[in-house]
Amino acid sequence: MNKKPTILVIHGPNLNMLGRREPTWYGSATLEEIDAEIKEAAQEVGMTAETFQSNYEGAIIEKIHQAMETCDGVIINPAAYTHTSVAIRDALLMLDIPIIEVHLSNIYQRETFRHRSFVSDVATARVAGFGKEGYMMAVRALSHMVAKKANVER
Repeated sequence: MNKKPTILVIHGPNLNMLGRREPTWYGSATLEEIDAEIKEAAQEVGMTAETFQSNYEGAIIEKIHQAMETCDGVIINPAAYTHTSVAIRDALLMLDIPIIEVHLSNIYQRETFRHRSFVSDVATARVAGFGKEGYMMAVRALSHMVAKKANVER
């Protein structure tokens, strides 16, 4: 029996405060609720999802390093590190798997400093402004990308 493809979903700083933090931008769902929906969406498309959140840049980088050996795709919401972290960008560059950058809010409707992403040119695709549904969209898209890559490698 073939192992289900595994995706890693990384949530950056302050996303552990979802549900209490600026609900007009981020919605009222908690991170735990979003993670449960992500895992359910992954299962529906024949994948397994691992979720991870950290407020620490180094922990996120180490998780990306682990993904090199264990994952078939990555969904990342770097949160505030989107606009500041060359280190996360460099870690993502090491991956030879599809990467989707996700943002709950439309970063282009926000402060100008949020318009710049250090990871967008490394990511295979980007989803922004759909709230928590953006993660589910990314899971479905990633399932197609992983399947396409597997067919090409055969």
